[in-house]
Amino acid sequence: MWPPDTIAYMSSGSSAPTRVLVVDDEEYQRAGLASMVSSWGFAADTAADGQEALDKLAAGRFHVLITDLMMPRMDGFELLKRLANSGGGPPAIVLTAFGNIETAVQTMHDLGAFWFLEKPIQPSALRLLLERAAAQSRLTEEAERLQRQLTYQGVLVDLVGTSPIMQEVFSLIRQVAPSRAAVMVTGESGTGKELVARAIHHLSPRRSAPFVAINCAAMPESLIESELFGHEKGAFTGAVERRAGCFELAQHGTLLLDELADMPVGTQAKLLRVLEDSRVRRLGGKSEISVDVRIIASTNKVLEEALQRGELREDLFYRLNVFRIDLPPLRQRESDIPLLVEALIDMMNRKHGCKVTEATPETVAILRRHTWPGNVRELRNVLERAVIIAGEGQLNPQHLTPNFGAPPGARPPAPINEPDTVRLPIGTTVGEGEKALIMLTLKHTKNNKTRAAEILGISLKTLFNKLKEYGVTEPRP
Repeated sequence: MWPPDTIAYMSSGSSAPTRVLVVDDEEYQRAGLASMVSSWGFAADTAADGQEALDKLAAGRFHVLITDLMMPRMDGFELLKRLANSGGGPPAIVLTAFGNIETAVQTMHDLGAFWFLEKPIQPSALRLLLERAAAQSRLTEEAERLQRQLTYQGVLVDLVGTSPIMQEVFSLIRQVAPSRAAVMVTGESGTGKELVARAIHHLSPRRSAPFVAINCAAMPESLIESELFGHEKGAFTGAVERRAGCFELAQHGTLLLDELADMPVGTQAKLLRVLEDSRVRRLGGKSEISVDVRIIASTNKVLEEALQRGELREDLFYRLNVFRIDLPPLRQRESDIPLLVEALIDMMNRKHGCKVTEATPETVAILRRHTWPGNVRELRNVLERAVIIAGEGQLNPQHLTPNFGAPPGARPPAPINEPDTVRLPIGTTVGEGEKALIMLTLKHTKNNKTRAAEILGISLKTLFNKLKEYGVTEPRP
């Protein structure tokens, strides 16, 4: 069951019009019903019989079905039976001039109709049922969308994985998201700890409030306290104005303390007091500010070892380790790599304007054999470069980094004489070689200078300056 706050969010989350399909063999009845439904704010379409209704349902999404039972070619009974056998259609409201209790029971229970109305219908009754059926359809649609976000979505914004170990992670996220409990997320660098934190936030009642992340390993003690708690003007040298800290910025939302075990121990003591009192005082301030923030902490260290080394205070650990989620490294969920590759290619196409369709089986096999010490982050970087190099079509092994996946110390493969390869004889100057590489890259990208600059690793301005230097503005044919 979805928690009540999630249901409220789902039922109001879509702004698309509710589409209703009206099925009746009598034209005047069909047109009249469609006109009435449209006057209530729904988007109505019509079909003259069950077969036409099936065709329209297959071609587009409808949220509610209103159908007569007695029709030629394919009647309402057969229509509902076909929908039930194919996995179910939208909620159906059945209209008939031959109403009796046996027909109602058969239609509603055996064929899965939402409700039953006898002709002539009462408009108020139909409208009430229509609104309820539409709400149920929207709820189902949104629940399916949220489930897909947890089981099959692109990385960097959502998690991807059908492996048992990742399905367990998704289950833990679903359980803890509606609560107020602190969460500790552990895992190697690049496994997606921030993605887990964002998923928890977006599935929680705090989803409309801010999500704020701070990297505890990236700042010295004096600066991290200012970032966490804020400061008043003149609190220290360089504090030229008042500044709110992360606790204030995340008010009523979620604060991610990334790499918590790298936070200075002195700051950990001050953090613990804020967590216990739910009050924060800016550096240089005289008064305390009440804060309502959910805390998610993450670390790439083994927590028990960090405790033994004194890098993490025990009292802070027990305060934050209420609900723990351990993220597996990518090498332990190798079966998820094809899904990750698909999602990352789609993301990189949008980011760089490329049109790569898929990775070939050979390419996926190479990626699956790699041990991925950098985890999903490393996979993302490898695929970003490969997508830029490929530009369009399939992603082949030659689009990966040269010598990718070879054992350490292995020699790179010998140069191959291919159309997209620059071969320079001895005596070629650096300038000539540079020009040949730039012109061949522009040819490969069909004169897309932005993509060519990305492949070459130079700025667009540098590329234009080089072309001006060569005296050309278009690549040679």
